[in-house]
Amino acid sequence: MPRQVDHDARRRQIAQAVWRLATRGGLEDVTLRQVAAEAGVSARLLQYYFGTRRQLLLGALEILNAEGERIARERIELLGEDPGMRAVVRGVLLELLPLDEERRNRHLVYVAYFVRFLADPDLAETVRQAPPALERLIADLLAQARELGQVHPEIDAPAEAAFLVAGAEGLQASVLLGQHTPEQAVSLVDHQLGRLFVR
Repeated sequence: MPRQVDHDARRRQIAQAVWRLATRGGLEDVTLRQVAAEAGVSARLLQYYFGTRRQLLLGALEILNAEGERIARERIELLGEDPGMRAVVRGVLLELLPLDEERRNRHLVYVAYFVRFLADPDLAETVRQAPPALERLIADLLAQARELGQVHPEIDAPAEAAFLVAGAEGLQASVLLGQHTPEQAVSLVDHQLGRLFVR
């Protein structure tokens, strides 16, 4: 009887190879052959699952994002049934910081993609909506918190969300470079949330 192949697991195996190469030396010169060797698969199999180099880079990024979202949901669920809007917003923002090895590695991969996107505007166009989507999520959470009386009533939720996301993303680099410790970054996020939330 032929062995069943877990196609999702195989795609993830290949994506993980892209991530490892990205953290070691960026994505500028990564080839399909290098990714295949890193993943322990043939170049033909890699192309079967992802097609071109461009499709491989985007596919690996989609898998990374999906995995990050899943882990973030699990961490937020651990906050309990009714953690309060401040805890939820804080949980979302902390996912943007390299606070542990898993998040640090994820952000190193994002840095490699960022450099690649600067060099390839067509590739960058495919991911241009990611930050606005995150800002909208935070803005919606802040608007709900305002309705519940948990934030100051005069806040501009979209503007504050844009600032919070930009601030957390800026802290990514400073933590990776050792300019701030993870604890300092969390403290800065908490300081900003303290400005908005009344309880």
